[in-house]
Amino acid sequence: MNITIVSVGKLKEKYLKQGIDEYKKRLNAYAKVSIIEVADEKAPETMSEAEMEEVKRKEGERILSHIASDAFVITLEIEGKMLGSEQLAKKLDELATYGKSKVVFVIGGSLGISLDVQKRSDLALSFSKMTFPHQLMRLVLLEQVYRSFRINRGEPYHK
Repeated sequence: MNITIVSVGKLKEKYLKQGIDEYKKRLNAYAKVSIIEVADEKAPETMSEAEMEEVKRKEGERILSHIASDAFVITLEIEGKMLGSEQLAKKLDELATYGKSKVVFVIGGSLGISLDVQKRSDLALSFSKMTFPHQLMRLVLLEQVYRSFRINRGEPYHK
């Protein structure tokens, strides 16, 4: 399986990079994983609704340029569907079983995901009703993908 994470913004925090590198290394046994960072749109602190939509639209264009037409797209959205670890594992297993070997996870910027990216999404996934920094979500997402592969292979992993 080929898993791509398309994320808005550059990761700067060393501790997050270390954690992400660790899970990418662990995942090598199960899948090819790549992370694509797209530039976040520079924006002032206070913006009108129209300005916020324009920022999301520009970031969305950058995101969509990295998504293949045959990819199964999972967007991370606060209002998305909440799945447990076993349910996410089952979903990834189903995708692999039915020939969807290209899976793209999308992590939007601080304002969220554009409408065009939401329309391209095959599954809107929520990790919580809480808001998390999008940089931290890369690490959390990779850990859950790793956990999914361990679950699907019947390999031990702490609960």
